[in-house]
Amino acid sequence: MSDAAALVTEAVGDSAAGWDLAGWIPPEVVRGLGAKGVLCAEVPARHGGLALSGADNGELTAHTGALCSSLRSLMTSQGMAAWTVQRFGTRDQHSEYLGMFTGGSLAAVAFSEPGAGSDLAAMSTQIRRDGDTVVITGRKTWITAAAYADVVLVFGRFDDDTAVAVVPVTAPGVRIERVPNPLGCRAAGHSTVDLDDVRLPISSVLSERGFPLALLVTTALTYGRLSVAWGSVGMLRACLGEATRHARTRSQFGSPLSQHQLVARHLAELYVAERTATKMCEDASRAWDDRSPEMGSAAVLAKYVASTEAARGAATAVQVLASAGAQDGGVVARAFRDAKLMEIIEGSSEISQLMLAERALMA
Repeated sequence: MSDAAALVTEAVGDSAAGWDLAGWIPPEVVRGLGAKGVLCAEVPARHGGLALSGADNGELTAHTGALCSSLRSLMTSQGMAAWTVQRFGTRDQHSEYLGMFTGGSLAAVAFSEPGAGSDLAAMSTQIRRDGDTVVITGRKTWITAAAYADVVLVFGRFDDDTAVAVVPVTAPGVRIERVPNPLGCRAAGHSTVDLDDVRLPISSVLSERGFPLALLVTTALTYGRLSVAWGSVGMLRACLGEATRHARTRSQFGSPLSQHQLVARHLAELYVAERTATKMCEDASRAWDDRSPEMGSAAVLAKYVASTEAARGAATAVQVLASAGAQDGGVVARAFRDAKLMEIIEGSSEISQLMLAERALMA
């Protein structure tokens, strides 16, 4: 994991603020990391991946999130795509697509629609079989990484079930349009994906068949929730580092900020938030690596705790830094915007609360 983390550190350098302000990461940076297996590091070595455990990949994700949440978002998308192919694809599809994802090609995963955000059962995109081809029609919104992607994994209705089609962005009928001025993760390539009678070989559908919606969504989102949770830990670590550094060096009323009790309270809260979120993520990654029946609920818990603590912690860091933390492009200002999105994506905090309540009632 340390080698992969070093690659991320070198790739990001001091560019995260510039990428955020520009709303774009140079594609050669992203493709370079992808070609080294860093963006989907759990992929087995036989397919060009780094074969990291979930725990090690989590720490790599946190490291990336501490440096650049937009890049971490692209890592989440690539990892979700690879995991979905691993879980539902055929052996031939494993060889084809996983090799692409560890060879520099980029992927996005398309769930949400104008009428199907938290309620994915309302998904209306159609994947219709037509002989030895399929025809895909629909609109997907707020798709992370789509502006960079070579392929988009599109979830849609397929006969009486749901299927995933791997759609090249160059296929006739595909149109991708950037979401203008997103609040956070501004360089993550959030886009609308329009699919107008896109015709592809039936082999573009994973396993060439449908699956129950709950199975497909839960499988992909469990990976995504873990990645978002670890990325939120990274943001907390970045905010804690910036806040403690500022409190040590900034003086008011003749003493360092760190000696003012109310500021010290903020630092303590940030420290507790980071430690708590890390613990939740470690537990969830252990369940993931063990393929425990509890891994789904553990991922929801980790994502809920880490994302809410990151949003609260980023606000606390801004408070500690005051005007120094309020400048666009700064670490804590960026985290303040980015962390809010973490409470929405891969299942909103409210959806997480409902799922955790159901888990509590089963205890």
